[in-house]
Amino acid sequence: MEIRPDTLPWQDAYKLLIGSVLPRPIAFVSTKNTEGVANVAPFSFFTAICADPMLVCFAPMIRGTDGDKKDTLKNIESTKEFIINIVSEEICEQVNQAATDFAYGVDEFEMVGLTKIDGTTVNVPRVKESLVGLECELFELLHFGDNKGAGSLVIGKVVNVHINDELYENGKINTEKLNPVGRLAGHSYTKAITDTFAIERKR
Repeated sequence: MEIRPDTLPWQDAYKLLIGSVLPRPIAFVSTKNTEGVANVAPFSFFTAICADPMLVCFAPMIRGTDGDKKDTLKNIESTKEFIINIVSEEICEQVNQAATDFAYGVDEFEMVGLTKIDGTTVNVPRVKESLVGLECELFELLHFGDNKGAGSLVIGKVVNVHINDELYENGKINTEKLNPVGRLAGHSYTKAITDTFAIERKR
């Protein structure tokens, strides 16, 4: 079977994407608007780019309900900073609740019962319950249309990293203790370390 995405409604093209690009790590992105109200929302179109400079990116889509930008994107366009909080299984329920399209200006931290803690180098709160937090300054922002199904690419330069002390061992993060989760298709999540295997590379 072959399918040409440009012949499909955007909703069906989206289903192909999330059903083939997986598992996807989750960026739980905290921001603040110009009035100082905090926002936190999950995005699974998320990955690392490079180490020097340390760059990460995520891609918020235009909202399918009303064709508006996500609150996260609006805030980053205004303040040029954000924090990516890494999602462990222990906070997965709150992260899922934060995916709700709350009205602009609503503090999602309060709505889902997560704790704000001030960032160190950016004027944005991070999620205290998250074991790893990447403080970011906006490095580049690309837009790919204003229609439903389109989106943007937010590239952040990591300027500070928060790691729970129990996770940091010999210069590395203990991923078993981090216990990260990822997104699959539909409403499904996956535990990233439940069934892992190692293959050594030839050098």
